[in-house]
Amino acid sequence: MSVFFSLAGRRGLVTGANSDIGAAIARGLAGQGANLVLHHLAAAEATQKLADEVRKQGRTAEVVEADFLDVDSVSPFAGKILAEHGSIDILVSCTAIERRKPWTEVNPAHLQVHLAVGVTALMSLSSVLVPAMSKRGWGRVVAIGSVMASRPRAETVAYAAAKSAQLTAMRAVARDVARHGVTMNVVSPGAIETAPLAQRYADPDFRAAVTMKIPAARPGRPDDVVGPVLMLCSDAGAYVTGVDIPVDGGWTIGDAPGALPGEAS
Repeated sequence: MSVFFSLAGRRGLVTGANSDIGAAIARGLAGQGANLVLHHLAAAEATQKLADEVRKQGRTAEVVEADFLDVDSVSPFAGKILAEHGSIDILVSCTAIERRKPWTEVNPAHLQVHLAVGVTALMSLSSVLVPAMSKRGWGRVVAIGSVMASRPRAETVAYAAAKSAQLTAMRAVARDVARHGVTMNVVSPGAIETAPLAQRYADPDFRAAVTMKIPAARPGRPDDVVGPVLMLCSDAGAYVTGVDIPVDGGWTIGDAPGALPGEAS
């Protein structure tokens, strides 16, 4: 374990830890020495299995459940985490909702659920956890964003807008807490092949269309997201704050040379 990247003695809260990306990040944090609190919603069995994996690495792992659509419950949830599990040094937010529909059918309720989970919950958690980090003089917040914030599409307007708002909120707070040793950043995956998308990626035409557009010539994997998060969560990232790191095989640079016109994902 590199001392520069070591998280020994740190405790992290990973929200949405039952997701493929959240679970990969949790394993990575534990591998660098962090003890973990793993959040889920209606995925107790999968999250307990993840906790068992973390414990086998010699770390502690606690499992907690909360519904971030209940926006008034999020701050009390964060307070309960502190009271029952101790100080949180690292917050990694992997919780999101993505519901697609034609932009002409978007209504306030559709927008609200995306903003509640993607922005309101993150800010509520941060409002409780970050001041305590600032008092200790060390803290890390990493939100999992999306390339949709910079390459939005009409049918994902609510999701893309929430991710854009998330980035703006993180940058605003980062400016305020940097002098206290707390960094706040966003890591934005591109086309990541996860279990919920397995059926789509099993279609050779869909896979080829996605791959053709990515300069790295392959879809991403959940593990591809882990390295940048570990850097930002460790002392290696102490001088990096308020940034958005795309993890997209170069897709935000532009479509791969020779890519056919049209959208693939």
